[in-house]
Amino acid sequence: MLERLFKVLSSLKLTVVCLGIAIVLVFIGTLAQVDEGLYQAQTRYFRSFLIYWSPPGAHWKIPVFPGGYLLGTVLLANLLAAHLSRFKLTRKKLGIHLIHGGLILLLLGQLLTDALSTESAMQLAEGEAKNYSQDFRDNELVIIDTTDPQRDRVTSIPESLVARKIEIAPSDLPLKVHVLDYWANSSLFETATGNAVPIKTSQGIASKTNVFVLPLKSTTDPNQRDIPSALVEVIAPEGPLGTWLVSSWTGAKQEFNYKNKTYQIAMRFTRYYKPFSLKLESFTHERYRGTDIPKNFASLVRLQRPDTGEDREVKIYMNNPLRYNGETYYQAGFHPDNDKLEHKITILQVVHNPSWLTPYFSCALVALGLMVQFGQHLFGFVSKRRAA
Repeated sequence: MLERLFKVLSSLKLTVVCLGIAIVLVFIGTLAQVDEGLYQAQTRYFRSFLIYWSPPGAHWKIPVFPGGYLLGTVLLANLLAAHLSRFKLTRKKLGIHLIHGGLILLLLGQLLTDALSTESAMQLAEGEAKNYSQDFRDNELVIIDTTDPQRDRVTSIPESLVARKIEIAPSDLPLKVHVLDYWANSSLFETATGNAVPIKTSQGIASKTNVFVLPLKSTTDPNQRDIPSALVEVIAPEGPLGTWLVSSWTGAKQEFNYKNKTYQIAMRFTRYYKPFSLKLESFTHERYRGTDIPKNFASLVRLQRPDTGEDREVKIYMNNPLRYNGETYYQAGFHPDNDKLEHKITILQVVHNPSWLTPYFSCALVALGLMVQFGQHLFGFVSKRRAA
């Protein structure tokens, strides 16, 4: 049985079938970006093991096609099995071994990049300092213990859990959160608009004024993002403490007290905290003369890290990022109304990718393998001609 399975895994037919399915997957995934948007299509088709389908209005779904992760895993297993069964470790096959090693490393590197890398943004106004960046797409429900004036204790609940509308019991809190309702994309209004849903809560913003939630379709524009909202109930062992409306639309502080502790509850863009802070000292934006086309824009930031005493200025500009603490800070953009603002605003893209070197190593291995393989044949051919 194992021998038969290994034979199937090492088959060239399996390679051809997987490559054919990969072509179809890329085709349908590209077409799906029109209706679903770039990010949603990538997640559904390429960052999944199986692609699911469900009829309109149904609550069940069935797998209908392999996803990118499954195809990558099968191709990797096929490559390893073929290498073990067909190639022997000899000097003549050294180039082939290097080429296959580079391909294996490339597949593993892509898997690690998808699993471990994060992309976020840090928006800073001149004179402002932050020790966190915010995710481009993901959101979180947070309960923050603000009792200590020196430090906040943040409990984060991923949006994926909130979307399931269940009761959640964080391990580091004496409280439970029951999600009563959830909207993946929404707008908030003070007056009834269209299909807006009236919200009334016992605590927070929706308890003092009229608030209406307008459910929206998920955006397909890559330059926009969904704004989720949720109706939640906080439950203590003694009983419910009240209901709140939380939304990434509003930055209003919603506080409550429990056992002499003060808490805040909010829905916000997912934050990644750093052991250091960046303060924007100044932002410069140059344009080509007589046009509005950006020529160069740069941010002068002050990096401060209390635990090491580090305090220095760094200039971040196009093609000159800051690499620090395993992350890369790029000059991604700026606020479109900077000319009208008293304090200019910069936007830094923050990329955390522990496996960022693997593509370079894999390409180097493949290049070296090609040079060795073709070099051996070239030297053999020259030697034969000389002998003749």
